[in-house]
Amino acid sequence: MTADARPTTVPLLRHDPGDAAPVSSNRLLEGDPAPLAWNLYTDRTGQFFAGQWQAGPGRWRVVYAPHEEGFCVLLEGEVRLTDATGSSRHFRAGDALVVPGGFEGEWCNLAPVRKHDAVMNVKEPRS
Repeated sequence: MTADARPTTVPLLRHDPGDAAPVSSNRLLEGDPAPLAWNLYTDRTGQFFAGQWQAGPGRWRVVYAPHEEGFCVLLEGEVRLTDATGSSRHFRAGDALVVPGGFEGEWCNLAPVRKHDAVMNVKEPRS
Protein backbone atom coordinates (compact mmCIF):
# COMPACT_ATOMS: atom_id res chain seq x y z
CA MET A 1 0.00 0.00 0.00
CA THR A 2 1.37 3.41 -0.92
CA ALA A 3 1.17 6.33 1.50
CA ASP A 4 -1.66 7.98 -0.47
CA ALA A 5 -3.77 4.80 -0.63
CA ARG A 6 -5.44 5.44 2.72
CA PRO A 7 -8.92 6.81 3.43
CA THR A 8 -8.93 10.58 3.84
CA THR A 9 -11.22 12.78 5.92
CA VAL A 10 -12.95 15.61 4.09
CA PRO A 11 -14.31 18.30 6.46
CA LEU A 12 -18.08 18.77 6.44
CA LEU A 13 -17.90 22.57 6.43
CA ARG A 14 -15.12 24.98 5.54
CA HIS A 15 -14.96 28.45 7.04
CA ASP A 16 -11.63 29.60 5.58
CA PRO A 17 -11.68 31.61 2.34
CA GLY A 18 -11.92 29.40 -0.72
CA ASP A 19 -10.33 29.90 -4.11
CA ALA A 20 -12.24 32.01 -6.60
CA ALA A 21 -13.73 29.85 -9.35
CA PRO A 22 -15.43 32.44 -11.57
CA VAL A 23 -17.98 31.62 -14.24
CA SER A 24 -16.56 32.81 -17.57
CA SER A 25 -18.40 35.80 -19.00
CA ASN A 26 -19.30 33.94 -22.20
CA ARG A 27 -21.19 31.31 -20.13
CA LEU A 28 -22.85 33.57 -17.55
CA LEU A 29 -26.54 34.12 -18.36
CA GLU A 30 -27.84 35.81 -15.22
CA GLY A 31 -26.68 37.05 -11.80
CA ASP A 32 -23.26 37.29 -10.20
CA PRO A 33 -22.75 33.95 -8.41
CA ALA A 34 -19.08 34.57 -7.44
CA PRO A 35 -18.26 30.86 -6.90
CA LEU A 36 -15.66 29.72 -4.40
CA ALA A 37 -14.07 26.26 -4.36
CA TRP A 38 -12.10 24.24 -1.83
CA ASN A 39 -10.18 21.34 -3.39
CA LEU A 40 -9.69 19.02 -0.42
CA TYR A 41 -8.37 15.96 -2.23
CA THR A 42 -6.69 15.14 -5.55
CA ASP A 43 -5.70 11.59 -6.43
CA ARG A 44 -2.16 10.83 -7.51
CA THR A 45 -3.18 10.67 -11.21
CA GLY A 46 -4.75 14.14 -11.14
CA GLN A 47 -8.01 12.74 -12.50
CA PHE A 48 -10.19 12.65 -9.35
CA PHE A 49 -10.99 15.64 -7.15
CA ALA A 50 -13.15 16.07 -4.05
CA GLY A 51 -14.00 19.18 -2.13
CA GLN A 52 -16.58 21.86 -1.52
CA TRP A 53 -18.08 24.58 -3.68
CA GLN A 54 -20.37 27.51 -3.01
CA ALA A 55 -21.94 30.27 -5.06
CA GLY A 56 -24.71 32.80 -4.92
CA PRO A 57 -27.79 32.95 -7.13
CA GLY A 58 -27.15 32.91 -10.86
CA ARG A 59 -27.56 30.98 -14.09
CA TRP A 60 -24.86 29.85 -16.51
CA ARG A 61 -24.17 27.40 -19.31
CA VAL A 62 -22.25 24.24 -18.42
CA VAL A 63 -20.50 21.72 -20.64
CA TYR A 64 -19.11 18.54 -19.10
CA ALA A 65 -16.48 16.77 -21.19
CA PRO A 66 -17.46 13.27 -22.36
CA HIS A 67 -15.17 11.72 -19.74
CA GLU A 68 -15.92 14.15 -16.88
CA GLU A 69 -18.34 12.81 -14.27
CA GLY A 70 -19.57 14.85 -11.31
CA PHE A 71 -21.25 13.86 -8.04
CA CYS A 72 -22.44 16.30 -5.40
CA VAL A 73 -24.48 16.54 -2.21
CA LEU A 74 -26.21 19.86 -1.67
CA LEU A 75 -25.60 21.16 1.84
CA GLU A 76 -27.51 24.43 1.36
CA GLY A 77 -29.65 26.04 -1.31
CA GLU A 78 -31.59 25.07 -4.42
CA VAL A 79 -30.41 24.22 -7.93
CA ARG A 80 -32.19 23.71 -11.24
CA LEU A 81 -30.33 21.85 -13.99
CA THR A 82 -31.72 22.12 -17.50
CA ASP A 83 -30.37 19.93 -20.29
CA ALA A 84 -29.96 20.89 -23.96
CA THR A 85 -33.49 19.62 -24.74
CA GLY A 86 -35.04 21.94 -22.13
CA SER A 87 -35.82 19.20 -19.60
CA SER A 88 -35.21 20.42 -16.02
CA ARG A 89 -34.55 18.80 -12.65
CA HIS A 90 -34.81 20.64 -9.32
CA PHE A 91 -32.59 19.80 -6.33
CA ARG A 92 -32.60 21.07 -2.72
CA ALA A 93 -30.32 20.87 0.32
CA GLY A 94 -29.95 17.22 1.28
CA ASP A 95 -30.23 15.93 -2.29
CA ALA A 96 -27.39 14.03 -3.96
CA LEU A 97 -26.98 14.13 -7.72
CA VAL A 98 -24.76 12.95 -10.54
CA VAL A 99 -23.95 15.05 -13.59
CA PRO A 100 -22.93 12.58 -16.29
CA GLY A 101 -20.10 13.07 -18.76
CA GLY A 102 -21.22 14.92 -21.86
CA PHE A 103 -23.97 16.89 -20.06
CA GLU A 104 -24.63 20.26 -21.69
CA GLY A 105 -27.17 22.73 -20.44
CA GLU A 106 -27.76 25.34 -17.74
CA TRP A 107 -26.91 25.35 -14.05
CA CYS A 108 -29.14 27.71 -12.08
CA ASN A 109 -28.66 28.51 -8.39
CA LEU A 110 -32.10 29.60 -7.22
CA ALA A 111 -30.61 30.54 -3.82
CA PRO A 112 -27.07 30.56 -2.40
CA VAL A 113 -25.65 27.03 -2.77
CA ARG A 114 -23.02 25.10 -0.83
CA LYS A 115 -22.16 21.52 -1.79
CA HIS A 116 -19.74 18.67 -1.39
CA ASP A 117 -18.55 17.56 -4.77
CA ALA A 118 -16.39 14.97 -6.44
CA VAL A 119 -15.28 15.02 -10.07
CA MET A 120 -13.61 12.31 -12.12
CA ASN A 121 -12.04 13.61 -15.32
CA VAL A 122 -10.49 10.62 -17.06
CA LYS A 123 -7.51 11.69 -19.17
CA GLU A 124 -7.38 8.51 -21.22
CA PRO A 125 -10.88 7.06 -21.60
CA ARG A 126 -11.36 3.32 -21.65
CA SER A 127 -12.27 1.85 -25.01
